[in-house]
Amino acid sequence: MKTEKYVITGMSCAACSSAVERVTKKIDGVSESNVNLTTGIMTITYEEGKVTPEKIIAKVERAGFGASVYEEKNRKEREVEEENQEQEIHKTKRHVIENLILAVPLLYLSMGHMLPFQLPVPDLLSMEKNPLYFALAQLILTVIILINGRKFYINGFGSLFRGHPNMDSLVAIGTGSAFIYSVVMTITIPSNPHASHQLYFESAAIVVTLVMLGKYMEGRSKNKTKEAIRKLMELAPDTAVLLQNGEMREVPVEEVKVGDLVVIRPGSRIPLDGIVTKGSTTVDESMLTGESIPVEKAVDDEVIGGSVNFQGSLTVKVTRTGSDTTLAKIVKMMEDAQGKKAPISKLADTVAGYFVPAVMCIAVIAAVIWLLLGHDIAFVLTIFVSVLVIACPCALGLATPTAIMVGTGLGASHGILIKSGEALEICHKVDTVILDKTGTITEGKPSVQEIHTEKMKTEELLFIAASCEQVSEHPLGQAIVEYARDKGMSLAEPDDFQSVTGQGIWAEMEWRGEKKRFYIGNKKLCDAQNIDLGIYAQKAAQMAEKGQTPMFVASDGQVEGLISVADKMKETSKEAIRKMKELGIEVCMLTGDNRLTAQEIGKQAGADKVIAEVLPEDKANVVEALQKENKCVMMVGDGINDAPALVQADVGVAIGSGSDIALDSSDIVLMKSDLNDVYKAIHLSKATIRNIKQNLFWAFFYNSLGIPLAAGALYAINGMLLNPMIGGLAMSLSSVCVVSNALRLRTLKL
Repeated sequence: MKTEKYVITGMSCAACSSAVERVTKKIDGVSESNVNLTTGIMTITYEEGKVTPEKIIAKVERAGFGASVYEEKNRKEREVEEENQEQEIHKTKRHVIENLILAVPLLYLSMGHMLPFQLPVPDLLSMEKNPLYFALAQLILTVIILINGRKFYINGFGSLFRGHPNMDSLVAIGTGSAFIYSVVMTITIPSNPHASHQLYFESAAIVVTLVMLGKYMEGRSKNKTKEAIRKLMELAPDTAVLLQNGEMREVPVEEVKVGDLVVIRPGSRIPLDGIVTKGSTTVDESMLTGESIPVEKAVDDEVIGGSVNFQGSLTVKVTRTGSDTTLAKIVKMMEDAQGKKAPISKLADTVAGYFVPAVMCIAVIAAVIWLLLGHDIAFVLTIFVSVLVIACPCALGLATPTAIMVGTGLGASHGILIKSGEALEICHKVDTVILDKTGTITEGKPSVQEIHTEKMKTEELLFIAASCEQVSEHPLGQAIVEYARDKGMSLAEPDDFQSVTGQGIWAEMEWRGEKKRFYIGNKKLCDAQNIDLGIYAQKAAQMAEKGQTPMFVASDGQVEGLISVADKMKETSKEAIRKMKELGIEVCMLTGDNRLTAQEIGKQAGADKVIAEVLPEDKANVVEALQKENKCVMMVGDGINDAPALVQADVGVAIGSGSDIALDSSDIVLMKSDLNDVYKAIHLSKATIRNIKQNLFWAFFYNSLGIPLAAGALYAINGMLLNPMIGGLAMSLSSVCVVSNALRLRTLKL
């Protein structure tokens, strides 16, 4: 199976996106097809042997839409695309202004005589004195307005004839009917001057003008939802100062390769990811991580492309270019998230797919009923046009994607990268959060706390442990090595070394003239090697009660001493866990540490439940066990061994400082490595889903109320009939209100 993206053009409403989904899903070999109306992207999964891109494109084009394989664009290509979109919006604006200017005399002429006081009109255009010229003047003004709004007729009738009627079809049929009827009445004026009273030119013209105005406002608002991505793209500078053979020259960023040296001057943006080889400074990474405090950078520190160098001059060795940079990956994550549909949107899309044909049927039925009740053609036409123009599936189609675009953009500006709409939606259902201890709750930088031995000097025990552990990559072992080196110790090289997963290590080295094997690790290692803990068992328990991890150093079947290591808790962890619990979420801490140590750290952090002594391969099983209890589980981790658990969880959250595998396996990435952002992600999800539900409610409520009113429901009670112009205005405003409500999310305080 292959998943691809396609750019779909020519869509105007949710009925269009639903039609594209419907025709592509019918292709034999296609398992899934989702079209996002807001971004114009179709994500389709198909069997390669049965389906080809050409077949997909042909199917979409036969349905009346344009399709092309989505290609990643560089910054310049994006700028050109955005410029074209801006030009299109500006063109629509020009047409709208022209139509509004023309609509003023049209309304003055057509409706002035209905006012209780007399408006001055030249005799040549007077309805009583020159009814034909009165009609022709309206006809000319209306024709110009309809030409400006010709897209509705080209797209609307085109979609109708292909069997996929959309919002444009409703506008085209409704206003077209009013226009044609008015033209017929105009032709009969010479023989029947009273026909001038049955003209509906203003209805056709004003409805088209108002719908165009609504589309223009909607387009501008939708453009604002992409603001977060635009701001991120603008962070990357166009040029870099390349250092070659001792000479500096400014070159386009595209020419810089991995391994090149670039010079970063004070106050300039860092062009690409790299490692500092010379200099020191402070860097503002706030736009990427949400962290407002400048970060200090020195030799061997990593810098991120797009961040701002404050003070010193730096020389940086480039490690990532193009689409591999952190900034490019963030932009891609956001685009993917905004292009994917959330499950909540499926209902609205299903309704929108059947909505337009249903509205057309309602319009015809309502017209026929009123005709059978004895009303004239003018009355029936008003009903017919009003029903068609007031009903618009746009609001339904925009309700979900606009809110998700704004939500993911807001998250990104706070250093919370949400990879999909589905993850954003599921987040609000989370009732259990599992937090990995090391690097998540704690800083992930353990340090030696105590050394205890009854048989030798503490310096000797430290020498043995550090010499054996210097080959190990385990953070606890490395903490002992760093501690010894800080004390100025020269360590011995072990002759043999073996790591025992989840238990510790053993190593052979020369000690006091003979070769000895030393075991360094936890109680499990001692039990496996039948090592007697003796008097050290009680001391180890005391260390564990303090939240320290005791490591036994043993040889010849006996314990030589104890070294305890502790990982300092992050300052924000306790507060973040408290906030999560206030939301009614159960917080579990997961760790491979011994039970006593884990319980002490869990108690300090405020976790509801502590799951200790878990081997890396068993973390996913813990998540699965909780899911079997009908819990919606979020897993937060940073290490390679967390990846299976991140995939298994309903929502996987990776700490930004973690491994690439953990980042790839997760649904959400926290750039700041701050647990407060887990709370913020859940808070953002709840606010976004609340916003989507508000949008869907008003979209359904509007159509449920608007269609009966347009069909004449109130006419039998109080003689009130909805004017098609009011219906057109209401239809346009419904879409604008939905997008505006989604944009309101940008003011949310996380």
